[in-house]
Parts: sequence; structure tokens; C-alpha cells
Amino acid sequence: IMLLTDPEIESSLLISSDEGATYQKYRLNFYIQSLLFHPKQEDWILAYSQDQKLYSSVEFGRRWQLLQENVAPNRFYWSVMGSSKEPDLVHLEAKTVDGHAQYITCRMQNCTEAIRSKPFPGYIDPDSLIVQDDYVFVQLTSGGRPHYYVSYRRNAFAQMKLPKYSLPKDMHVISTDENQVFAAVQEWNQNETYNLYISDTRGVYFTLALENVKSSRGLEGNVMIDLYEVAGIKGMFLANKKIDNQVKTFITYNKGRDWRLLQAPDTDLRGNPVHCLLPYCSLHLHLKVSENPYTSGNIASRDTAPGIIVASGNIGSELSDSDISMFVSSDAGNTWRQIFEEEHSVLFLDQGGVLVAMKHTSLPIRHLWLSFDEGRSWSKYSFTSIPLFVDGVLGEPGEETLIMTVFGHFSHRSEWQLVKVDYRSIFDRRCAEEDYRPWQLHSQGEACIMGAKRIYRKRKSEKKCMQGKYARAMASEPCVCTEADFD
Repeated sequence: IMLLTDPEIESSLLISSDEGATYQKYRLNFYIQSLLFHPKQEDWILAYSQDQKLYSSVEFGRRWQLLQENVAPNRFYWSVMGSSKEPDLVHLEAKTVDGHAQYITCRMQNCTEAIRSKPFPGYIDPDSLIVQDDYVFVQLTSGGRPHYYVSYRRNAFAQMKLPKYSLPKDMHVISTDENQVFAAVQEWNQNETYNLYISDTRGVYFTLALENVKSSRGLEGNVMIDLYEVAGIKGMFLANKKIDNQVKTFITYNKGRDWRLLQAPDTDLRGNPVHCLLPYCSLHLHLKVSENPYTSGNIASRDTAPGIIVASGNIGSELSDSDISMFVSSDAGNTWRQIFEEEHSVLFLDQGGVLVAMKHTSLPIRHLWLSFDEGRSWSKYSFTSIPLFVDGVLGEPGEETLIMTVFGHFSHRSEWQLVKVDYRSIFDRRCAEEDYRPWQLHSQGEACIMGAKRIYRKRKSEKKCMQGKYARAMASEPCVCTEADFD
């Protein structure tokens, strides 16, 4: 466990190797603003200081060395490409003395001027470097217009080519899965919407996938695009599209080739039939992901719980900020069920085998809700004897976790309280092979998605056992091509 001290008091790291029983303090000669852990080497860390310097450690923060000065915030990356033989390579954007920016790569143990390299010749626009999977992106403005460049598998940079009618003024890379780039582009005539484009394998040539996706400004002025990539299901996205000043939610299973309106649940929370016809009555979801790691956003899914999506939204002709309810899908967005009439925070435990819901409210609470059958039924539990003003919830890291920590305060004058909730006693055994059933991913019955038929293993809803690592098992087989698969 690593803790950071309050920088107003001192600059230190507290490190525990015995699950928090004891801590050892290590003083720092810089103030940490953010940390980036290596995805494979658990002791390798990059630290960004408040004075824009980048430091590296190979000893879990016990010792540090200066890597580079004048680094742009949030523009430093580990080399994580599957074919990379250099896991200690760091990609970063550095500012020069005259205010320009450069793309630099260097070793985490040695970043001297003689050893580092500059893969993109010349300068790039500030805050434009993105390193993601097999791709590296930079932006260069000339003649008052931005030009976008991509490097595929660390080869030479090529200019990204949008259709001739497109005059982009802003671009955001959404996804680089499955050897394609999914990007949101704002055209010269758009102010609050973006168009979605999909690329070829190298990320050079782009085709229009969906027009007029809604966007907004985040708390720090950053652009938030109403597009959500569903975890655990490659190629599946939800998007809020603006049509005649109405915002409607659409879904795709093949990275934007085909879209359809999201289907409303058949019944409401009380089991009454929902009588309405498309397109005047579909389901519309808020697609914002929380910027605060201790509060849930409007929508959530997990890699370890494929097919389960929990989101807030409404049934009607368009997305509304009033009359918000909570909905769940356990079959990757094909069908939905209403679970609460008010907004709740929902956490995934035991690989989605347990869903925990806590009401969004400014009042103190003492209860939470648990579901063991992917949101079909819920049980009420008390987690504190004294009502607590909840400030946030932290799910413990790990695939099989059944522990969560709730933090808040008993009164507006009290200190923070931590409540550790352990659900292990609810289960009396681990799941066995016979506790699972196969589940096939499909889109309204069509099983061939992104060129393959995929079968997952789900725990049977009536079985109340601890999942372990079974849920990740999946079979995939390629589809036989049909006429619809060709352009």
C-alpha cells in the first residue's frame, strides 16, 4: 500500500508491505501531483511533480531519479505495445525553452540528451501527444488549421486523412481496440456536437460512422463527448446523438457500422407494461463517467462482468435531466430493466456476481442494497448503526474482491469515518463448473458480431456462490461471411 502525505505539511510517501499493519516513511525532495504505475512491472512508477518535472522509480517509490524537466501534464506514457521489446521506454511531451513542444522517448533509468530520441521531426502542438496501444498521435497546426498525424506500431508518422468534405477543428481519440482508431471529430460548422469516424488498420484513412454526437464541458474545461465504450465487449458503444434539438441514445455492436435506438424496458419497476412505440418511446441514458474515483458516474460496466451495464436515464422521446431512474442490462444492452426510481451509486463485486447500490442523497443513510442475480432482485442491508453522510465508496482492487470501503461523516462537524464492508460471510462456498451457464453475445438475436460468435460463461442467477476466476472464460469462433459483410 502506498499513501501520499498532505503536501502542505510535508512531501513524503508512506509504504506498507504488510497490508497496512506498519508503514515506513520516505521523504521526497519534490511534490507529487500525479503517479503513473507500469501496467506489468508493479514496482515501476512515474511521478509528475508540481513544477512539471518527471521522476521514475523502480523500487515502488523508495528511491527516485529525475527523468525530464518541463514535461506537459498528463502527457507521459509507458511503452506497453505487445510487440515492444523495451518495456522501460517512456513516451513524453516536453516543452522547449521557447515554448514549443516535442515528442521524446527515453529509458526510465537514463534520459540524457545523448540517449533520448525524437520520433516526430520538429515541433508538435502543446498537449497533443497521445500514446495508446499500437498507435501514437500528434497534432501540428499550420495556416490556422490543425493537421493530425499517426504512427502505427512505432513506424514513421503519416498524416491522418478524413473525407474531403471534412474540415476538422478538434479531434479526440476514443478507442484503439481491434486494430482500428475510433475518433470524434468536430467539423468547422459544429459547436456542441462531434462526428464519429472509424479508420483502417494503420489509422490513416477514416470513414464517417455517426454524426452529431452530443458533447459538453467538464469541470476543468475539458471536452466530454457523450459516448461510452462498454467494458468487456469489444466494439460495443453507446452514443447520445442530437436530432432536431432532441438527444437520443443509440447503440452499436460493431464499432459504429450499424446503430439503433436503445430499446425501452417492457415493464416499469412495479411490473406494469410500458406502452409506447419507437421512436417516441425508447430508453435514453446519461453517459458521463465520474472524474472522481470515489463516486460512480452515470454509467458503469466492467471487463470482469461482460454484458452487465448499469446506468441512469429515462424512458421517452428524448434524454431528460428530470425523472431520472436507474436501469440495468445483463445481456449487453439488448434488453433493460428498471431497478430504482432515484439515482444510486452502483459497485461491482465478485466479478459482477454481486451488485451493491447506494442512494444518491445529501441526507445521511444507513442502508444499502445488494443483488446476486444481475439486478433482477434486491435485498436491503444495514451497513452502519449511525446514519452516515456518504462522501464516496472505494471498491478494493482485484478480480475476486468482496470488500468495499465507505467513507463519509456522521455530522457536518465530525472527522471522516471509514466503514469497511466485507461480504464474504454471505457465501458458503466457491462456484463450481455446474453453477455456470453459457451466454452468447448477440444484437437483437444476431449472433455474428465483429466477425465472430462469442460465448461467455455466466453464473446461474439462482446460484449464490463466490465466483473466483470462472467468469472470464469465453469461446470465440469466426463467422461464415454473408452478403451483408461486404462493401
